[in-house]
Amino acid sequence: MKTRKIALLAASHLFVAFIGFAIGIYALPILTAPSAPDYQQVSQAAAKAIFETEFDRQRSGSDLFHWGEGKVSINQSSIAFVGELAPGPDYKVYLSPTYVEDEQQFLANKAAMIQVGEVKTFDNFLVNLPAGTAIDDFNTVVVWCESFSEFITSGQYQ
Repeated sequence: MKTRKIALLAASHLFVAFIGFAIGIYALPILTAPSAPDYQQVSQAAAKAIFETEFDRQRSGSDLFHWGEGKVSINQSSIAFVGELAPGPDYKVYLSPTYVEDEQQFLANKAAMIQVGEVKTFDNFLVNLPAGTAIDDFNTVVVWCESFSEFITSGQYQ
């Protein structure tokens, strides 16, 4: 009887520790996120847009915890996003020459993509493109979680 009680207590404590760890992984990026760029900065970049697209929750690779929703504007020097992303760690922005909307497509085409920046905010973002980035060579903006190899969202702009 004593062994069964110890096993039950150990299992319950491990379960609670696991739940706490999972909540911590989800909450830490929210707690440590810097302030989002102000709306004026994002609007100025969006006003220079050459291309525009939308992130929406309906991508086949998006789900309850991995999604983006809002307007994306691309110009020669930056990508501006007005909207909201699901909170998470280590988000990267890629430009892809082919449209992708799930993890398998992303991984199959990653070699042809370029990583253009990081996203550390979940309400709006502004990513400066590396000098010489030829946005005409690509047609899709992708947000990807590098730490967990999770597709977040994408938008095809041409």
